[in-house]
Amino acid sequence: MTTGTDGTITFWESLTGHRYIHQPINPDDPPLVPQPKPSYPYRTIGCLFNDKAFLANCQPSDAVELCVFDLRDQSRWKAMSEEAVRSVCAPGSTTSLPPFPPLCAPIVDAASSSNALELEMRYLVSEHRKDLGLATVWDDHLSYLLSPALSAYELERSTGVSCGNEEFQDAVRRAVPDGHTFKGFPIHFLHRNARRAFATCLRSPFCDEIVCCRGDHVRIAVRVRVFSYPESACAVWVMFACKYRSVL
Repeated sequence: MTTGTDGTITFWESLTGHRYIHQPINPDDPPLVPQPKPSYPYRTIGCLFNDKAFLANCQPSDAVELCVFDLRDQSRWKAMSEEAVRSVCAPGSTTSLPPFPPLCAPIVDAASSSNALELEMRYLVSEHRKDLGLATVWDDHLSYLLSPALSAYELERSTGVSCGNEEFQDAVRRAVPDGHTFKGFPIHFLHRNARRAFATCLRSPFCDEIVCCRGDHVRIAVRVRVFSYPESACAVWVMFACKYRSVL
C-alpha cells in the first residue's frame, strides 16, 4: 500500500503488480447515496507494516472499504514502539537464523530441449496417423503462430497475469482460410518424456480429434515450449492444432 501526495491510497498486488485505487465507503451516508464498488479483491486489513513501522488496525471494522487510512490518527491505527521494531529489523538481528541454501542454476537448455521434444512429437503424430491410414501435412506457419500462446499460458500459470489472447486469436483468423475450421489443444507437463506426454494427450478426446483429423486440406501443427527454472525444474507446454475444410 502506498499513499499519494494528494492522499490517494493505492493497493499493490505483489504477485502481479496490479494497482487498485482505494475508494472508501462512508457508512453514515443515507441509503440513497450511491457508493463506489471496490475493484480490489481484498476484504479485510488487520495491520500495516514496513521495515520501520508496524501499525495495528483498531477501527470498529476491519473491512477495507470502510477503513480510513489516516495513519497519524492513533484512534484508528495503533503503532508498535520504535524500539520493538528496531530490535526485529536492525542489521544483524537475524544472524541466528540458518541461511537459505542456494538454488542451483538451471542446466536445461530451453531452446534446444523445445526443438528436440517438438521433433519427437512430430514423429509420434506422423506415425500415429500413418497407422490410421492418414497422411500428415505439416503447417510450419501455423506451428509458428502457436509459440506466443504457449508463452502466455506459462506466464498466466506462474504469475496469474493473462495477456496476448486477442493477438493470438487475430493471428489464427488470418492464417485460417474462409470455409476452414481451426482446432487447438494446449497441455502442460512437468517432464520431458515425449512418448509419455503423447500417450497422455491421446487420452483427451479433444486432442485425439485433432491428431486424427480427417477432411479436405487437413494441415497439422504442433509446438513445444520448455521453460527452465532453478534446480533443473522445467515446465513443458505442448499445443496440437489443425485446420481443415469439413467434408459433409
